[in-house]
Amino acid sequence: MSGNDDTRALPAVAELSALVEQALADARQRGASAAEVSASASQGLSVKVRQGEVDTLEHMRDRGLAVGVYFGQRKGEASSSDYSPAAIREAVTAACEIARHTSEDPCSGLADAELMAGEVPDLDLYHPWGISAEDAIALARETEAAALAVDPRLTNSEGAEVSAGEGVRVYGNSHGFIGGFPASQHALSCVVLGREGDAMQRDFWYTAARAPEWLQAAAEVGREAGRRTAARLGARRLSTREVPVIFDPATARGLIGHFVGAVSGGSLYRRASFLVDHLDRPVFPAGFSIREEPHIPGALGSAPFDAEGVATRQRELVTDGVLRSYVLSSYSARKLGMQTTGNAGGVHNLTVAPGEKALEELIAEVGEGLLVTQLMGQGVNTVTGDYSRGASGFWIEGGEIAYPVEEITIAGNLAEMFRRITAVGRDVDTRGSIRTGSLVVEGMTVAGE
Repeated sequence: MSGNDDTRALPAVAELSALVEQALADARQRGASAAEVSASASQGLSVKVRQGEVDTLEHMRDRGLAVGVYFGQRKGEASSSDYSPAAIREAVTAACEIARHTSEDPCSGLADAELMAGEVPDLDLYHPWGISAEDAIALARETEAAALAVDPRLTNSEGAEVSAGEGVRVYGNSHGFIGGFPASQHALSCVVLGREGDAMQRDFWYTAARAPEWLQAAAEVGREAGRRTAARLGARRLSTREVPVIFDPATARGLIGHFVGAVSGGSLYRRASFLVDHLDRPVFPAGFSIREEPHIPGALGSAPFDAEGVATRQRELVTDGVLRSYVLSSYSARKLGMQTTGNAGGVHNLTVAPGEKALEELIAEVGEGLLVTQLMGQGVNTVTGDYSRGASGFWIEGGEIAYPVEEITIAGNLAEMFRRITAVGRDVDTRGSIRTGSLVVEGMTVAGE
């Protein structure tokens, strides 16, 4: 595919490092006892095609510099999109003025110096895609056409989208740490609508990766979006019942996301989590494990250090069902009397240990139950663990998919749901920072008609 001649190169890590050093020096001159600075730049192309016509075409370019200064345990923050020396001095000055007027917070401050990352490893995160707008449009058209060709009942589309993005970020602080790296992320997606009689259904598919050659082919993405939509046509409702529920990998990722929220520092020190005081206690069934693997080459959740410069490392969050660690930044760790886990800014390739069986085998083992492929609504209470979400998917009978279902609600309590996980599939979804296969949860309430 031809390159995009309009795309300018991103600033080098060394260039942004010099800006960070300047801002740190300005903060020292103004009497700050500590400071941290983040400089970033990003650019990209996004194209959306609907019914073969270009719906949107956007070239994006952004940059910013954020300054945090400390006067003892009083903190001030300011930011700028201007890299000029005068603008950086203004941002530092503003942050210092804010800090002088804020109250002291005993947990405020930089992450501990000894936790800073050393030499930044190359994690194979940067693969720019010099795709032109014309070629991106052609790729989106190919994706949409492949989707609509799957079934004559697929009559419309919400569009196919191609996005190519890259960026660079440098973080530094007054411990003497400065580190940065470029990274890229690209995606192809398609949303399709189908009609059978008076009923309409909608579904989608997407692929995302650091390198364009790691993406699924456009036709494959389109066909999967079309297949998923066609499979939903003729959906029925269910009467209320209690059955095992299989969460496919995409919805299972959300379930594990609720666990992450419950063991994150902010929820814990506010005591707004159903997993407060659960460290070293069983949370999942025996044999269930979750590991953070931040250094997987090329993975979407990989990073050599977190948003505070703390070195990331492989670690166990859950071992044999027992909660072994929380998800903490330096601030939340101090609130809890603990040490940061290197998760300022989020988790990095949080991976549920996969099982040995494919989704089809899990369906056969369940015999009768529900396969959930989409969730709607926000009915999750992280304080109590109460869980109630709108859902759609497929009813399972005789160990096989019987028919699609819609307009149902699945309900339970997350603490119980986690303990009732009976199987993890080998179908791991790697399109994000949480990586899991399908999850089978026994005894959930399914409410419909």
